[in-house]
Amino acid sequence: MRGEPRSQVFKRNWCDNVIMEIFAERLKLLREEKGLSGRALAKAIGLGEATLRALENGTQIPLGTSIVLIAKYFGVTADYLLGLSQF
Repeated sequence: MRGEPRSQVFKRNWCDNVIMEIFAERLKLLREEKGLSGRALAKAIGLGEATLRALENGTQIPLGTSIVLIAKYFGVTADYLLGLSQF
């Protein structure tokens, strides 16, 4: 497994896809509600622009650290971001 791209090591299942879709939708909604550009949000929370873009596009599984940074910044729970609660 060493040297293989991460996407080949971790195969996504339907649950990952649902979580990524919900996370992406909620992240974009929160960012737009605050009137922030992707660049401004990435800088504010210390993520790379490409990482933030991939999270918003639903092409990257959110890691725990990213979830915590985003939840704290917007004052929401990780459960909300992951679609486990409505608020």
